[in-house]
Amino acid sequence: MKQFLLAAAMLTTVSLTAQVRMPQPSTLQTISQDFGLGKVELSYSRPNLKNRKAFGKQSLLAPVGEVWRTGANNATTLNFTDQVIINGVNIPAGKYGLLSIPGEKTFTIILTKDLNVTSPAAYKKENDVVRVDVPVMKMKDNMETFTMQFANVQYESMELHMMWDKNAVSLPITTQIKDRIKADMDKAMAGDKPPFSAAANFYHEWMKDYPKALEYITKAIDGNKKAFWLYLTKARIQKDMGDKVGAKASAEACIELAKEAKNDDYVRMSNELIKSL
Repeated sequence: MKQFLLAAAMLTTVSLTAQVRMPQPSTLQTISQDFGLGKVELSYSRPNLKNRKAFGKQSLLAPVGEVWRTGANNATTLNFTDQVIINGVNIPAGKYGLLSIPGEKTFTIILTKDLNVTSPAAYKKENDVVRVDVPVMKMKDNMETFTMQFANVQYESMELHMMWDKNAVSLPITTQIKDRIKADMDKAMAGDKPPFSAAANFYHEWMKDYPKALEYITKAIDGNKKAFWLYLTKARIQKDMGDKVGAKASAEACIELAKEAKNDDYVRMSNELIKSL
């Protein structure tokens, strides 16, 4: 009987131990960013300094001059759903490993075909897709947890920032989508239901063809005269054309219709545009 009770107690202890969940010392983070006509997903683990030096010849975290997984635990990866450009190299859509070689003044950032490089010994240079040398910038404040983030995201450009300790580096990423959008837009405009509003925004913001943008936004308004947001778009186009009188009139029309629709945001934005004239 005693042996039975002892065995039961041991099984209970093992069961309870198996149920205990503990956080990882380096937490996993996955970031998804819309970019161009696709998305970019970054997955990496975030080590903490814990009174250690992040980079240096004697660093236990990321020694200078050695290939680093750019994180901790598993390999760091970047997944592109659409093609991008890094350092002048066209990067097809797909998943890649993200490595780096820390330096005191310069970091070498590597995109590799290998998805499981977690140590310098596992790295194979022949599998590099692109290498970029970027300068190290010194930050005023200390960053305890290794952090990466997408920043300065524009239609065709953005940056991947890496920050740890007092060090920061930035990887420029670009894409070329304007010609693809124009081809799709031309095809849509030739159809039965031309997207006049979308075309107006495209020719205004992308092509800087203000007369064509004005033509299309006017046609969009003709098809929906209660669409207050279209009048603000028209006002912005007219402002960029130097037509202050027309821009004010369009903004005032937006205000009147937006008040009827009880949309305070467009009332505010239209008033701000009028003040800027």
